[in-house]
Amino acid sequence: MVGRGESKCSGRLRREDSIRGSVIYTPSLHGVTMATAKTGSFYLTETITLPSGLASGGRVQGSIDLGAYVNVATGQAIAIEEVDFILQIGSDFGGPIAQVAAGNSSLGMQLTDLNPGTAFVRADDQSLVASNRIDIDDSANLSSAHQDLFPDNFGPSALSEAFMVVNDTLYLVGGIDAQAAADDLYMTARIRCRVVKLGTKDWMAIAIQSTASDN
Repeated sequence: MVGRGESKCSGRLRREDSIRGSVIYTPSLHGVTMATAKTGSFYLTETITLPSGLASGGRVQGSIDLGAYVNVATGQAIAIEEVDFILQIGSDFGGPIAQVAAGNSSLGMQLTDLNPGTAFVRADDQSLVASNRIDIDDSANLSSAHQDLFPDNFGPSALSEAFMVVNDTLYLVGGIDAQAAADDLYMTARIRCRVVKLGTKDWMAIAIQSTASDN
């Protein structure tokens, strides 16, 4: 994967203008999107909590119900334009990065449109919508995200650049590695999206790709 990223000391991370390594179907013909927006952009959010004491390798899952937006009969789908991951530490949501664990550690978050259970998927999995990885230097109170350049921003507002979802649930998985969590860790995904209408062929193509990803 190729891209450039930026990180902020608050634990809020974004990667923009990246190129996704795996092929993602976007309903377009000669550069013209075949999706029609039914709503303006809005946000969906989900927060999961990694409890204090969660052992290295521990994973926690949350989900977002899309049943009100995705409709097979009418060809409705969700077009995801941007995913923003935010990490907050401690009961006041403002703890320093060194408060995550008692030594060097790593935190990860993934958003998928198929259920991975309490596990991470490999980066070439077609169900992976967006991901985040934070490596933590405990003694220096520093974090970095150099290992994860996966795009969370899918480009301009043109619908042909969006990640189309026809499944009725999104899944957020977070976890810690190398150390046990020293405090409660709150992981939030803020998803900017809109409801779109797809043609029958486009909707089926995305559904087939999603099914193939599950096999």
